[in-house]
Amino acid sequence: MNAQFKRGILELCVLKELMAKDMYGYEIISEISQHLDVNENTIYPILRRLTKDGYFETYLKASDKGAARKYYKVTKKGYQHYVKLRNDWDSFIGGVYEILNKGGKEDAKVFE
Repeated sequence: MNAQFKRGILELCVLKELMAKDMYGYEIISEISQHLDVNENTIYPILRRLTKDGYFETYLKASDKGAARKYYKVTKKGYQHYVKLRNDWDSFIGGVYEILNKGGKEDAKVFE
């Protein structure tokens, strides 16, 4: 996937994953990587920034597989941020599709 496309939407994807349940970093990466090519170098900076901005709270939870894990939880401010980003995304992608779908797929015939 184009890196520019991905960079702009990952924040929204991280927020969406955490809307369903609290998660720890690797769990978030695993969920998103089922659909997009991401890694910890991409997701952890987003988690740190969103936490710093007050969109997430963190807490430690014991793990039966070693050290305690840091879980992320969406705050009310985070939920409001998610709704705004989602509305912005829906508006943006709707406009893009309107442009791309002008004339249907007949554009390919230009080079025939």
